Amino acid sequence: MPAKLFHGAGIFLIVDCQPGGCAYAGRTGSAEEGMTMAKADKTATMSRLHSAARLARTALAARLLAHGFYAGQDQIMLALDREDGQTPGTLAGRLGVRPPTITKTINRLQAQGFLEKRASMNDARQAHIFLTDTGREIIHAIEKSVKKTEKQALKGLDKKDQKTLFKLLARIEANLSNEELVLIDDDIDLDE
Repeated sequence: MPAKLFHGAGIFLIVDCQPGGCAYAGRTGSAEEGMTMAKADKTATMSRLHSAARLARTALAARLLAHGFYAGQDQIMLALDREDGQTPGTLAGRLGVRPPTITKTINRLQAQGFLEKRASMNDARQAHIFLTDTGREIIHAIEKSVKKTEKQALKGLDKKDQKTLFKLLARIEANLSNEELVLIDDDIDLDE
């Protein structure tokens, strides 16, 4: 399938679907500029995706630092807020990082008073990680930092564009993780 160009409100999005999956690139400009970009630079999509991800991480890191958190720590805190008492191995698997990385980050968060380790009731060799009261209190600040970063990143995109972007990113994640794409809710509410 040839690359398709979607253009509206001064923003263009190029979607290129091949047998291995779909890729996209977007920026402001005219439709003609979009076609020129599609023809001129075969790596533009990955470059844009990488750049957007890097800039999003940097913006979020700056907000989190104001609350005493470093990159990656927020993900552990939010994962435990969703399901407290996970093992380090489970957290590592869900977050897509290596167990030694999780262990190091857990130890730092424990030293800061946000987490505590408890031995498993079934296997004393196994630890479970829990949010402390202090950890639970800071969750709102983490969520607020994430929401502000998302709002900054999506500035200038209407709800339809945001929904399209969400679906395209979900497709890219599924492609790169070799999983089937499952969108649970077609009526995604991006205001929550």
